[in-house]
Amino acid sequence: MKLTFLSENKTEIGVCGAEFGLSMLIETPERKILFDAGASDLFARNALARGVDLAEVDLCVVSHAHFDHTNGIPAFCRINDHAPVYIHKDAFHTIYGTTDGVIDDYNCGILWTEEEKAALAPRLVLTDGAVWLDGDMVISGTIPDAPEYKPVEDFYLAMPDGSLAPDTLRHEQFLAIRTGEGVYLFSGCSHKGVPAAVRYCRTLFPGEPLAGVIAGMHLAFATPAMRSKVIDLLAAEDPKLIIPVHCTGLEAIYQIKARFGARCIMASAGKRYDLP
Repeated sequence: MKLTFLSENKTEIGVCGAEFGLSMLIETPERKILFDAGASDLFARNALARGVDLAEVDLCVVSHAHFDHTNGIPAFCRINDHAPVYIHKDAFHTIYGTTDGVIDDYNCGILWTEEEKAALAPRLVLTDGAVWLDGDMVISGTIPDAPEYKPVEDFYLAMPDGSLAPDTLRHEQFLAIRTGEGVYLFSGCSHKGVPAAVRYCRTLFPGEPLAGVIAGMHLAFATPAMRSKVIDLLAAEDPKLIIPVHCTGLEAIYQIKARFGARCIMASAGKRYDLP
C-alpha cells in the first residue's frame, strides 16, 4: 500500500505548498482512494506537481464535516468525473468551534456554495453505519463514543430556530484497511478521540493487530495527562507505523516521536511512503 500526502500543515518539497488542511492519496492493489481534500484546491496543485492523476482516483472518503477537509471536494469532482464521495449523512450543518471557551463567530463546517452542493449531490454516498467496500476495507460511519476520553474541543450546530446545540460529531468517520501486516487506521482529526477510533476499529476487525495509525489526533489543546493517556493507549497497540498529522499539535507529535522512534513518521505535503 502506498500513501501520498497531498495537503498537510507543512511541506519539505519545494514544488508543493502547505496549508491548515489534510488530504491523502491511499493506493492499494485494488483501489486509489482520496481521503479528504484539504482546505482549498491546493491538494490538486500538489498532486499535479507530484505527478498524481486525480482523474484515476476510484473513490473519495470524507472524514468529517469541517472546511479544512472538505473545501477541495468541488475541485476534485471537476477533475474526476466518476469517483463516489462517501460522506456522513449528518455532515451538512453550519458548525461553530470554540476558542478559549468562547464560541467562534464563523462557520467551520462545509462551505460549498449552493451551486456546488447541487452539482455534487449525484456523487455523494451518504453514510451512517459501517460501509464495507470489500472484505478488507471499511468506512466506519458514526464512531461510538469513548466516554472516558473527553474531546478537547467543543463544537456547536446551528439549529433551524437559530439556537445552538452541542455537536456530538456523529459526522466523523474513519477508513480502515486490512493488509497482511494488520489493519491500518486512517482518521482525519479524531475529534471524538483517538481511543474511540481505535476501539471501534478493534470492533470491526476483532482480534487483528493494528499495523498503523495515520491520523490527526487533535491533542494541541489536550492536557499533559490526556496526551500521555492517548500515547499510552497507542503504545499498547504496538503499531508498526504511526503518522500523527494535521491537528495533532507539535508538542504531542514530539512526544509521540520520542515514544515510537523510527516507527513515527512526520507527515509533509508531497511526501510518498510505502506502508509496511
